[in-house]
Amino acid sequence: MRVAKTINETQAFLRNVRRDGKTVGLVPTMGAFHDGHLSLMQRARNEEDIVAVSLFVNPTQFGPNEDFDGYTRDFENDARLAQGVGVDLLFAPEAEEMYPDRPLTTVHVDGLTEPLCGAFREGHFDGVTTVCCKLFNIFSPDRAYFGRKDYQQVQVVRRMAIDLNLGVTIVPVPTVREPDGLAMSSRNAYLTAEERAVAPKLYEALQAGANAIRQGACGPDAEALIRDTLAAEPRFGLQYVSALHPETLEPATWSGPPMVLAAAAFLGKARLIDNVLVEA
Repeated sequence: MRVAKTINETQAFLRNVRRDGKTVGLVPTMGAFHDGHLSLMQRARNEEDIVAVSLFVNPTQFGPNEDFDGYTRDFENDARLAQGVGVDLLFAPEAEEMYPDRPLTTVHVDGLTEPLCGAFREGHFDGVTTVCCKLFNIFSPDRAYFGRKDYQQVQVVRRMAIDLNLGVTIVPVPTVREPDGLAMSSRNAYLTAEERAVAPKLYEALQAGANAIRQGACGPDAEALIRDTLAAEPRFGLQYVSALHPETLEPATWSGPPMVLAAAAFLGKARLIDNVLVEA
């Protein structure tokens, strides 16, 4: 596995790859790898000639009171795990490499960034889309792989790639879960043992709402069911629960699928997000 710290080194490696007509799959990450990240890399390994992973804790997508400084960083372990699944190129730049000057240009996707996390994390998605646009320009990948746990992020980045003709296909990969249903996340490390024991109830509540949708419930009724289910566990601080159209993310007022149910809740220091896609 090649480890690159600079954009020039990364692009030089990829120029040689392109001359041989090989396809490139990119997995953008912020590190602290778990099985969810590895599933993205494995999917890319199965589909691409060259698998590239970016490892960059992007400061522009963190708010002033969020966990940028405390975000888990373990480069040696991440590199070992990436090499173990057959990654060809690991791009791990410093912030000064990605942002040598204060950026005056940002990428904003209207509409899709307003509900869900966008309503509570001002500027977050502008940071995500801007860094993803930079990465797509650096790598020129054929496909980029994102976990469906961050459902809104997938839709936002996909729309950006389409609108700006970036020539990359966004591949959503199903959420990887612990045996008890908790969606894998780097932020699960913030949970105490007691909080970890109740954390799967977020997914259980979403599943209850999804079952109601499959039986013909409307979006608002599913939201109420999820809220009532989570209210039974007072340690959850529910931030939002929403039933939305899977592509436009507009409020789902109709009955039955298709629909995506998404929720975010604080559990101690951890902010958990999860979703269930109810397909027709």
